[in-house]
Amino acid sequence: MAGSSHGHTPAAWTGVIIAFIGFCVAGAFMVMAEPLGFWAGMAIVALGGVVGGIMRAMGLGMPKEAHPVHQVTAAREPAVAER
Repeated sequence: MAGSSHGHTPAAWTGVIIAFIGFCVAGAFMVMAEPLGFWAGMAIVALGGVVGGIMRAMGLGMPKEAHPVHQVTAAREPAVAER
């Protein structure tokens, strides 16, 4: 994973930080037995995903062409099972 730059973008960091804060809020309110606060924390978690997606659409995420999964090399041929 270290060689793929997985998640090393402003969009990824921002989305994860917001979701983590929401997780902490939801966890604290769950311990205090406050359902409204718990659901507010869960809304913050969802907001993290939305913000990360918006930032990625704005160009602050990793472009698909740069991701190693989307790179096809000509040297690689599909493996064929030998019998």
